Amino acid sequence: MSLLGNIIWLIFGGFLTGLGYILGGLVLCLTIIGIPFGLQAIKLGGATMTPFGREIVEDDNPNGVLKLIFNLIWIVLFGWEIAIAHLAHAAILAITIIGLPFAKQHVKLLVIALFPFGRNFKQIH
Repeated sequence: MSLLGNIIWLIFGGFLTGLGYILGGLVLCLTIIGIPFGLQAIKLGGATMTPFGREIVEDDNPNGVLKLIFNLIWIVLFGWEIAIAHLAHAAILAITIIGLPFAKQHVKLLVIALFPFGRNFKQIH
């Protein structure tokens, strides 16, 4: 089921969204200061391409001081805009019954879009 969901997701915008995150992450990686944020954007791009069959897991010490500072910077500069986009897409998709599974994936991506440092996606078996 997750394979079919990911294929439909990719066709209807997931590929372009993920590609945008990855390209934005590569641009951020051009500067030394932007590398940690670029890596998180690339991680978010990969998660956006195939969200079905994955869950968010926390790393070891997800709320460390450095990760907390980076998450705050991320929220101020990038995260709130990404989260609003995912929330808007989820609201639009939740209007129909067919769109509910896709809305759920946008809500899942919203969490990692706000707090990417200290969190990862893990494949569900």
